[in-house]
Amino acid sequence: MRLTSKGRYAVRAMLDLTAHSKGNPVRLQEISTRQNISLHYLEQLFRKLRNGRAVKSVRGPGGGYVLGRAMDEISIKDVLDCVGENINPAKDIKANVAVATMVAEGTPVPHGEGMAQTPEFDQTKSYFENLGVIMQEYLATTSLGDLTRKARGTEVTNEFGGDTNNAQSNSYTSAIRPTIGEINQ
Repeated sequence: MRLTSKGRYAVRAMLDLTAHSKGNPVRLQEISTRQNISLHYLEQLFRKLRNGRAVKSVRGPGGGYVLGRAMDEISIKDVLDCVGENINPAKDIKANVAVATMVAEGTPVPHGEGMAQTPEFDQTKSYFENLGVIMQEYLATTSLGDLTRKARGTEVTNEFGGDTNNAQSNSYTSAIRPTIGEINQ
């Protein structure tokens, strides 16, 4: 379970675009300079973001990129999905049907041929699948607009009516739990 630099850079670049666009196209060179991300790498990321309809390209003099939708309609999950980031902690846990059949029949499973279907396997598989659901829902409940307002210090209220920008807490709010904890930026 790991969020790679690809995902982190994509979110940073989208936040930069959100903050500096003001309805006008922003050149990738400007984002590259401000964020210290390679221009070539940004071009690759923005090609994927454009294909995912998170951004639109504007050609010609004064061209660049603008958001494809309103900043409140683009979730962090959308950005990560566009660039192909998969942070599912259970992505490599697969129930091997052939192995399960061998175990059920009492046939010895050759070493390295798969994972044993034990109660412990089922418990951990279920646990990490649930963790993946929570992570996906959390990413889906935070938009570029939420993070932009948080950075500007403007009040953000969550769907529970609570202020997510209060003085006692630096935590982000999710529909899953009112406070999940502080996120390291």
